[in-house]
Amino acid sequence: MGKRPARCYTHVRGPANTRVGKYVRGVPDSRIRAYDAGNRKGDFPVHIHLVSKEKCQIRHTALEAARIAVNRQLQRNVGTENYHMTIRIHPHHILRENKMMAVAQADRIQDGMRKSFGKPIDRAARVKERQELVTVRTYARYYRVAIEALKRASDRFPTPCTYKIGKGEELVKELQKTGKFAKVMQKIKELEEEAKTDEELEEEAKTDEELEEEAKTDEEYE
Repeated sequence: MGKRPARCYTHVRGPANTRVGKYVRGVPDSRIRAYDAGNRKGDFPVHIHLVSKEKCQIRHTALEAARIAVNRQLQRNVGTENYHMTIRIHPHHILRENKMMAVAQADRIQDGMRKSFGKPIDRAARVKERQELVTVRTYARYYRVAIEALKRASDRFPTPCTYKIGKGEELVKELQKTGKFAKVMQKIKELEEEAKTDEELEEEAKTDEELEEEAKTDEEYE
């Protein structure tokens, strides 16, 4: 009997099960071994993050597939010395399944138990909303290649993803030369607005009200 499809384990249910070794036996090894690729010691000015939009579980096979896709795209178009890629999540969670018979008239032979504990069959990483999944550090001239590589990684994940720029002064200068600065900065601003929490928006509203009150008091003094 083969594995159930990954969509069966995408949604987060219940507490995480991470006790490997002494308490949980027979857990399969993680397929992903190397979490970094490229030039680890390079000082790259542009940091681009792949960010999840929803909370979910990502299996270790999907992480390995994303790592291979990003590394291959960057290695072919940029060169090993011109980038550094990191997988930011680890498959700590153990997936369990109470395996049932899958033969004809199995319901007469075997009855399933509700919410059964089951046996360990796989590993997965639990991802929160707006969590950084993959990070690529590179130079500004390779910005588009890095975005394309991260897009290929997002195709392997069960959650819709977006992009976030962490450190990019050189990228801004490069875009100013090409005349595409306004469009990119507008897109970055939209992504930052989405990432803001309701509390931050409330605090901003409070500060705006305080500034208006200060302006009124200044007018009264005048």
